[in-house]
Amino acid sequence: QVHLIESGGGQVQTGGSLNLSCVVSGRTSDSFAMGWFRQAPEKEREFVAAVSWSGASTHYADSVLGRFTISKDIAENTVYLRMNSLKPEDSAVYYCAADPYKTYVVILAAEYAYWGQGTQVTVSS
Repeated sequence: QVHLIESGGGQVQTGGSLNLSCVVSGRTSDSFAMGWFRQAPEKEREFVAAVSWSGASTHYADSVLGRFTISKDIAENTVYLRMNSLKPEDSAVYYCAADPYKTYVVILAAEYAYWGQGTQVTVSS
């Protein structure tokens, strides 16, 4: 059984920073392609950032490019999302996703096998 546990959400002012973490438990011998998605109220879930199973390749949504950084600790089966220069439009529930069968960067939500419960990020103006 695989579980993803996110942490690090919270409330910050415009221009602030937050660090999100997501730990994968179970099947710890596997490497995972991992990603972050977000969903604001009354909007569809959208891709934010993704990292390949090795951690060598990353991809970002245009809206966060240059502000957010995704990284992966393979030994700890943990993925991080460093969010700088936060804007009110970044407010959403952020979800971690993982897949043990893909080695490449995955940007489509439907391709992920496992999901976390989400962590709220609120950016006030």
